[in-house]
Amino acid sequence: MNYAAALALILLATPVSGLAAAQGSLSKPAAGVDMKATPSSFRDLSKRLMPAVVNISTETVIASGMPTFPEGSPAERFNDYFGRDGDGFERQGSLGSGFVISKDGYIVTNNHVIEKADTITITFSNGRELQAKLVGRDRDTDIAVLKVSSTTALPFVELADSDKAEVGDWVIAIGNPLGFGGSVSAGIISATGRDLNTGRSDNYIQTDAAINQGNSGGPLFNLAGQVVGVNTAIISQSGGSIGLGFSVPSNTVKRISAALIKEGRVRRPWLGVNVQDADAALIKAYRAKGLTGVIITRISDDSPAEKAKLEVGDLILTIDGKTVTGVREMTRTLSEKAIGKPVKLSIVRDGRTREVSVTLTELKDEEEGTAKVAPDTAANSNDLGADLSPIDDDMRRRYGIPKDISGVVVTAVSPRGRAYNKLRRADVIVEVNFNTVSSVTDALAKVKTGLATPNTPILIRVKRRGETGGWFDQFVSIEINK
Repeated sequence: MNYAAALALILLATPVSGLAAAQGSLSKPAAGVDMKATPSSFRDLSKRLMPAVVNISTETVIASGMPTFPEGSPAERFNDYFGRDGDGFERQGSLGSGFVISKDGYIVTNNHVIEKADTITITFSNGRELQAKLVGRDRDTDIAVLKVSSTTALPFVELADSDKAEVGDWVIAIGNPLGFGGSVSAGIISATGRDLNTGRSDNYIQTDAAINQGNSGGPLFNLAGQVVGVNTAIISQSGGSIGLGFSVPSNTVKRISAALIKEGRVRRPWLGVNVQDADAALIKAYRAKGLTGVIITRISDDSPAEKAKLEVGDLILTIDGKTVTGVREMTRTLSEKAIGKPVKLSIVRDGRTREVSVTLTELKDEEEGTAKVAPDTAANSNDLGADLSPIDDDMRRRYGIPKDISGVVVTAVSPRGRAYNKLRRADVIVEVNFNTVSSVTDALAKVKTGLATPNTPILIRVKRRGETGGWFDQFVSIEINK
């Protein structure tokens, strides 16, 4: 994340050591509420919604690793202080928030609030306590659903259409910050679609309503009393609120909670590709229309993409007619598609647009692909402004290049050359303008041919080593006028 070094992303569950409400929906139809008007007070709204917001406390029993003080010992009283019992186990707990979404007792919260919990206790605003059972949880979106049993119908709130939430809309957060239950704070939606680099489903609503540790899993309400988001994380220097809070959008919560209630888990559709964002220069290099898209950089074996004959280097422009604006948008769009049903992709390959039908399957692990090797001689001065070398045993040892990768390796990039800030040292060039590179001479010849085409960038496919040591495909465009 590109935040100042002093700032930290904080999940909002609070760790702890040791350990007659209205019925029916408390939300009002949005059509009956002026969502743009500044309220004179949040008093009535808070009072109405409070019965559906709950405090969540959990307890986890683990082996302490430390001996307990024996019974009758002068230090025995410290066992409770340290959360230890007489069998050498330690009790750990956390505090969080949640909200009731149905009269029969389904409750939404964050996964990190209840993860690894042995017991989950729900406390309502009137002091009533009920034990909850875990229905299901999803680590990717950090959403969990709990269930309590009650002889009477419980007050509940409804989920809003978060796609209609706009920057500047008033919101209020109700929760259990630092164990202070029933706390209310107000603010506005500061931004939507925030990516915190925490997972493939990042699409947070940002708010300046004060939320702190313990607010995790609590609701962010609009003025109609509908839940627009689930408070999940803050960015903070001190651990307290500085006006940078983040909530999972309610439309995501609807989809995930419905799946958890129905099946106890979330089944995600799988295409089986890795992709990269395509900027305007790459789009131009593909001779494609539009300004956005994604390029396939890897295809998993036995995946839907492989079976549909998709290829590395294909530029995906639309999914079922919806424009693909980038990797995140593609991920979200695919996540909403049905498993076992075909989707139509509009792609560009070899400068031509075509339609491909792909039937998605359930998400599974992916594996690396393979390539071949070719020897050659080095070149130190060329149209790219990059030093290229054939891949021999010495180069493989020096740059850690696997035996199944072939092409030519970049050993240096001139700051005055066309490839500066495009190619990197240790990149392996495998294609130029969709044509496989067999040698340094071949690579330079293909670059020279590309330079002869006016107003069209050169498209280069490279194998690049990632931070974790694995190799992946990357596509770069080289402008002719540099």
